[in-house]
Amino acid sequence: MGLVGGIVVFLIVWWMVFFAVLPWGVVSQAEHDAVEPGTDPGAPTRPALGRKALITTTIAACLWLIIYIVIVNGLITLELRPGAPASQ
Repeated sequence: MGLVGGIVVFLIVWWMVFFAVLPWGVVSQAEHDAVEPGTDPGAPTRPALGRKALITTTIAACLWLIIYIVIVNGLITLELRPGAPASQ
């Protein structure tokens, strides 16, 4: 895996993990009984995006390392094995 490929894989993994982490600990304004005038009652009171970005980066780095090890060691390849039938 080259530098650009590694960066692309990391960014894709980071965004996927970010969308999974985003709803963690969210309390809506309606649940908190503190609805600000002019806002949606379902809007979060404290989204904590900085903390979630840090958690996302940590998880994505661990997953990227696993993916890197799998690709570099050839555990998963896109090459055809000798004698394997080619799909038509």
